[in-house]
Amino acid sequence: MKFAQYLALFAVAALALSVGAFAKDSHSGKFTLADTVQVGSAELAPGDYKAEWSGPADAVKVDIMKDGKTVATAEGTIKDLRRPAPYNAVIVKALANDTKTIGEIEFDNSTEALVLGGE
Repeated sequence: MKFAQYLALFAVAALALSVGAFAKDSHSGKFTLADTVQVGSAELAPGDYKAEWSGPADAVKVDIMKDGKTVATAEGTIKDLRRPAPYNAVIVKALANDTKTIGEIEFDNSTEALVLGGE
């Protein structure tokens, strides 16, 4: 009888561990804006945000979220970095109309950066 209990416990543990192997990869990262920026038609104020992206590396759809709500969407690509980023960093680009936009987001300890609007 004890053998059946151990076998059942082992089966449950193996199932629980295998579910994690099939879970969707987390394609998201948090970042902080120091300046007001324009992303698409949305103006993002300084503060903490989360980027979530999906799709192939050369054409990702990016949702930028604040407090769990999507505040902006953009197209982008994934760029491979030579070394893991040492910290979160947002590279801001100036636009012709004296506004700023997000050019690239690097996430702490990741070898991938999110490039908005293509390279």
